[in-house]
Amino acid sequence: MPDPYLPNSPSRIREEMLRRLGLKSLEELFSDVPSGLLIDGLNLPEGMSDIQVERIVTERLNENKAHPEYLFFLGGGVWNHYVPALVDEIVSRAEFYTSPAPYHPEMSQGILQALFEYQSMICELTGMDVANCSMYDWASAAGEAVRMAARVKKRGKVLVAGNISPERMEVIENYSLNAGISVERLGYDEESGRVSIEGVDGDTAAVYVENPNFFGVLEELDAISEEAKRSDALLIVGVDPTSLGVVRPPGDYGADIVVGEAQPLGLHMNFGGPLLGIFAVRGARELVEQMPGRLVGMRLEDGKFHLALREREERIGRERATSNICTSEALCAVASAVYLALLGPDGMRELGMRIAKNSHYACKLLADVGVECPYFGGDFFKEFTFRVPDAERLISRCLEEYKVVPGLNLGDFFEELEGVLLTSVTEVYGVEDLHRLRDAVERVLGYA
Repeated sequence: MPDPYLPNSPSRIREEMLRRLGLKSLEELFSDVPSGLLIDGLNLPEGMSDIQVERIVTERLNENKAHPEYLFFLGGGVWNHYVPALVDEIVSRAEFYTSPAPYHPEMSQGILQALFEYQSMICELTGMDVANCSMYDWASAAGEAVRMAARVKKRGKVLVAGNISPERMEVIENYSLNAGISVERLGYDEESGRVSIEGVDGDTAAVYVENPNFFGVLEELDAISEEAKRSDALLIVGVDPTSLGVVRPPGDYGADIVVGEAQPLGLHMNFGGPLLGIFAVRGARELVEQMPGRLVGMRLEDGKFHLALREREERIGRERATSNICTSEALCAVASAVYLALLGPDGMRELGMRIAKNSHYACKLLADVGVECPYFGGDFFKEFTFRVPDAERLISRCLEEYKVVPGLNLGDFFEELEGVLLTSVTEVYGVEDLHRLRDAVERVLGYA
C-alpha cells in the first residue's frame, strides 16, 4: 500500500512525488509564475493562546460601526431590511442548514420542495412563468441573462442601460467579453434619471434595464418594451423585489427575462453577502431550455420533487452547457421562501407602501433643509438622490459627529454626478430616524 499524502507527510514521500514528476524541488512547480508575484514565506507571527486570540478579535470587532447604534442610509446593492425571527429559526434547522446538494431526489425531498416553493413564489411576484432556484447574486444573474439572450437570438449585440449599478455593468461586460457579445451602454436623461432607449436594431439580442434603476427612479417600461419587441429583441429587466408589491410586475409589460437581488427578502446584510440572485423567464420553450442554474420540478404522477432539465451544466460537456454556474444559493433561497410565505401578497403590498412612504417622507425632510432633493425628477422607490456642495465631507462628518451615514457618493461611480448622494430608506426606519438624518445633514451643511 502506498503511503497517503498529507501536507505534513514525511520528506521521503514528497521527494518520491517530485522524482516521479521529474522535478528537483517544489519551487519548480511554480516556475511559470512571474518572480515579482512570488513571496518569500508568509512571515506569520508566533502562535498565541485562545484567550489572547479572542481578546484581539473582540477588540477588532468593537471597531465596527454597525446598525442599530449607527444609522446607515446606504443601498445600491445591499439594503437594511427587517428579517423576521422565524426566517432565521427555520433556516438554522439541521434539515436545511446541513443539506447536501439535492442530486438524489429520494433523499432530498424536503430541500427540493422548499426550493420549488421559492421558485413558485418568485414567479408569482414577478409575473413570470418559470424561475430557477437561485443564482449567486443580481450581478451574476444579469451576466447570465445577457449570455442567454445572445444564444437564443443568435445575435451579438446587447444594449444595457447606463443608469444601472456600475458593479453590475462590470460583471455584464466580463461575462460578455469572451462570448462574442458587444455590450453597448445606453445614456440616461439628466433631469429624470431615466434611461434613453436608442440603437435597437436587427442585430440586438436584448435590452437590459432596471426598475427601479440604480438611482431609485422608476422607468417607463411600456415604451421600452415596445421598442425592444419592434426589433424582436428580448427585454431583460432587473428588479428590486420589495417594489413588486406596489409596482407592476415585469410580466405585465412583456419582460422576457427577469433578474434581481433577493437579499431584501429575508437575508441579513452580513457585511455584503452571501446574496441571492433572482432569475425567471416567460414560458417560451426556447427560454426555459436555455436557462442557467438549477430548476426544481414536481412530477404530477406522484407529487415527488426532482431536478428538472439537469443536463445543463456540470453533467454535460463544458462547451455545450448553458452556464458555468453549477450550484445555487440554496439556503438563501429557503430563507427567501420562508420570508415570502410569511408576508404573502398583502404583506408584500404593505411592505412596499411602508418603504415608499418612508423614502418620500425622508426626501421631503431633506428638501425642506434646502438641499437639491431629489436630484433626479423621476418617480422613485426606496432610493433617491440629493446634491450637496461636498459629498465626502458630509458623509464623514455625519458619521463621526452624529453616527449617521446619509448615503452613497455617486461621484465615486459617475464622474458627472460628483456631489450627488444616493440615499436608501427602508421599512426599518421610524420617523425619529428620518428626523435624525435630516438634523445631521442640516447641521453639517451649516443650515441649522
